Amino acid sequence: MSFSPLITSLLDTDLYKFTMLQVVLHHFPGAHGEYEFRCRNVPERPLSALRTAVEAQLDALCTLRFTQEELAYLRNLRFIKSDFVDYLELFHLQRRFIEVSTTGDMLTIRIKGPMVQAMFFEIFVLAIVNELYFQPCDTEERRAEGQRRLDGKIARLAAFCASEEAARCRFPLLIADFGTRRRFSRNWQRHAVEQVHAALPTVFRGTSNVYLAWQLGMTPIGTMAHEFLQAFQALGVRLRDFQKAALETWVQEYRGDLGIALTDVVGMAAFLADFDLYFAKLFDGLRHDSGDPYAWGEQAIRHYQALRIDPASKMLTFSDGLDVERILALYRHFDPHIQTSFGIGTNLTNDMGVSPLQIVLKLTHCNGQPVAKLSDSPGKTMCTDATFLAYLRQVFGIAG
Repeated sequence: MSFSPLITSLLDTDLYKFTMLQVVLHHFPGAHGEYEFRCRNVPERPLSALRTAVEAQLDALCTLRFTQEELAYLRNLRFIKSDFVDYLELFHLQRRFIEVSTTGDMLTIRIKGPMVQAMFFEIFVLAIVNELYFQPCDTEERRAEGQRRLDGKIARLAAFCASEEAARCRFPLLIADFGTRRRFSRNWQRHAVEQVHAALPTVFRGTSNVYLAWQLGMTPIGTMAHEFLQAFQALGVRLRDFQKAALETWVQEYRGDLGIALTDVVGMAAFLADFDLYFAKLFDGLRHDSGDPYAWGEQAIRHYQALRIDPASKMLTFSDGLDVERILALYRHFDPHIQTSFGIGTNLTNDMGVSPLQIVLKLTHCNGQPVAKLSDSPGKTMCTDATFLAYLRQVFGIAG
């Protein structure tokens, strides 16, 4: 059986991998990161059976280089700097920084190396594991079921957009694809994104996948991820000040571009304590990724109001476990008060009638020190060092 690489372009990843990598290269190029793979649910088939295939795909991934056409596309993004593209011209992933093994029925994947290398593996690894896992399910019948579900999403959104209710809404409905990391396959993601964008071009405006944005003439969407803020827990600033240091570094790098701040590394309350008038004016809005989205959004609105900022001038971006009905419910709820946008992931790119994997690849150490994410959702907290986790909770006054 001939080998077929699942990743054929280094652009086939989320935009925030590039935006975060640029900051790392410019501000802490010597930082060292350690990442671990985790599956949050119980797969129907053992992931350990994928090990050999994953290893072969990683071997192929590490032979890829950016083409001149890809580099030219990146140069045309106004927030990507010329020296960073010059760096990418020389870039390729180093196989020695990633190791794959098995523990019982589970895959164990660890990445250890300079962050300018280690952080770029994440989306590729998750997409590879997903596609290998679902290959046995990739049948005509399964794709027909996926198409039926996709058609239903398009019809539901189209019906809402044509309704009198939508005409009365204050702000436009904005949806983007955030589904690369948990896609059924590369081809299915492209198919789904292409179909929704063609049917609803004023609603479905972007994708986090840089390659698809380039190929389909869409807007690439993304700013920062948890790992960016987590790294500052180990970059020499006082732990209590790590969020402020991360946000300030982002502002200095992008100076008004990419202005959506992620809020849930140590929880929304602790984030807002640091998100003062200075940051609230400099950032365009906030991204929700854990906890009750309604309570989170109401907290954000009250925070802006307390700072005497009109919430209508800001945006809330929702990206946690969305489907079409959740999107419409959140849109209706917040539209009178604040702009919203929505990043839909698994339910767009892997809604095929089979249970999706809940897999992540998270930063656990930076510069030899543990880092942690204190999520607002049970089960999403990520840390391999209980002592550091307890200390982080104590510093931010968060109950265990």
